[in-house]
Amino acid sequence: MSSPSKRREMDLMKLMMSDYKVETINDSMQEFYVDFHGPKDSPYQGGVWRIRVELPDAYPYKSPSIGFVNKIYHPNVDEMSGSVCLDVINQTWSPMFDPLNGEAAALMMKDRTAYEQRVKEYCEKYAKPEDVGAAQEEKSSDEELSEDDYASSDDAIAGQADL
Repeated sequence: MSSPSKRREMDLMKLMMSDYKVETINDSMQEFYVDFHGPKDSPYQGGVWRIRVELPDAYPYKSPSIGFVNKIYHPNVDEMSGSVCLDVINQTWSPMFDPLNGEAAALMMKDRTAYEQRVKEYCEKYAKPEDVGAAQEEKSSDEELSEDDYASSDDAIAGQADL
């Protein structure tokens, strides 16, 4: 079995060779940003989001911390902090299972059309390609991102974001 540092390097290299834009933080293989586009034929289409990923020293035995830098309207993303409910997204996600954004979950279940309209409004307001870098600069200049800004799960893996 390979060491955690070798696994981190291998997983980061795979991610860097993918279609995602990856930017390391302070030349570290443990902290980086990943930019990704909303899936086609979804209410998120046209949006671009930046997530901050931190791989702990014990990765892959301890899960990464992942959080959105720019806002997204999604039942399993906390709107204020950008924290992600990873265990739910990586397993059997349902808007009614432990949502971090209860308003989004309720709207999704009650009025799918209104939910999709709200998602599109957030895409237009917070997820334009030019907004991605600006959101990062604004947050990092205000304060350093702390561990509390991100949710983590024992079953999470660094990889494709699942909307």
